[in-house]
Amino acid sequence: MSIWNIPTQRISNSHQLKSNLKWNKHATTIAGGNMPGNKLNQLEHSKGIYIDYQQKSIYIADFGNHRIVKWKLGENKGQVVAGGNGSGNRIDQLTTPTTMIVDQKNKFLIISDYGNRRVVQWSLENQQDKRILIENIDCVGLMMNENGDLFVSDDKTDEVKRWRKGEKKGTIVAGGNGRGDQLHQLNNPTFIFIDRHDTLYISDWGNSRVMKWMNDSREGTVVAGGHGFGNGLEQLSRPNGLIVNEIGDVYVVDSNNCRIVCWPLTSKQGLIIIGERGRGEKSDQLNVPIGLAFDQENNLYIADFSNHRIQRFDIDKN
Repeated sequence: MSIWNIPTQRISNSHQLKSNLKWNKHATTIAGGNMPGNKLNQLEHSKGIYIDYQQKSIYIADFGNHRIVKWKLGENKGQVVAGGNGSGNRIDQLTTPTTMIVDQKNKFLIISDYGNRRVVQWSLENQQDKRILIENIDCVGLMMNENGDLFVSDDKTDEVKRWRKGEKKGTIVAGGNGRGDQLHQLNNPTFIFIDRHDTLYISDWGNSRVMKWMNDSREGTVVAGGHGFGNGLEQLSRPNGLIVNEIGDVYVVDSNNCRIVCWPLTSKQGLIIIGERGRGEKSDQLNVPIGLAFDQENNLYIADFSNHRIQRFDIDKN
C-alpha cells in the first residue's frame, strides 16, 4: 500500500459546529501549566494539537521539547510518543515539530518536523518503525482529506502542496506564485483545513488573513481578516490554527491578539469567542495561542503557546 493511501480520522466532527455555540469564558488546564520544562507534567511552547476520541487523549506538538506527547484527559502527566531524544535530524529525533495527525487504523503519527524540513511517520505500536515521508519542505500545517491525500503548507515557498496515492512529487494547490498579498499569493502560510469537498482553508500568517481556495482554483478568496494587522473586529494579527464548519463559518486562532475568533460565512467581521480580556495567564486569558481543536461535545481546546499549557473551554449549555 502506498504511504499516501492512509485512512485517517477526520479532524473531529467539526462539521457539527453550529454558528450559535458559546463557550464558558474560563478554561481548565488539561496539560502542562507547570512552568516551561521537559518533565512529563510540563510543556515548552505547545503548538499543534489533535484530539483522539477513542482513547480520550490529546496529542500535543511540544515544540520546545522536540517531541510529541500523548496526554490522557484527566491525568496530570503525558507520555512521549515521538521524539524526546533532543533536537536533531536522526530518524529517532524531531526538531521543533509544529503539528501532527493520527492514523487510527494503522496506529501511527504523521508529523510536521519543521526544524528538520521534513514530514515523518512514527508508529504508535513499534518504536522502531519510523520513516521520512517528505524531505526539503518547511512544513507547518498538515492535513489529510477523506481519500488519504496529504496536504502540507510550506512557509518558505509560500505554497500548499498535495501528495496523492503513488505520487513522489507533490502538486501545488495554493500559492506558489511568490510571496505577496494578491489573491493568487500567500505569505508564510501556517495551519490549514480541508473540508469534505476538498476546499482548502489557509491561515495566511504573513498577510493576517484566512484564504479559501476551491479545489483546482488558481486563486483564493479572503474569508477572514485581510484588512491589515490589528485588533479590530475586521482584522486578524498572525492567524494560526483553524477549523471550518459545514456551513462555512471559520474558527481561527488570532495569535497576536490572543483570542479565538469566529468569522460567520460572508461576514465582514469576526466574533470574539475566547480572549476578550487580552494577553495573560489567567483562566480567561491566553498568551500567543497557536493550535485549535474541538472534541465530540464541541468543547474547545487551545494550545496556549507562551503559557506552556493546553486549555479547554467547555461548551456553555445554558
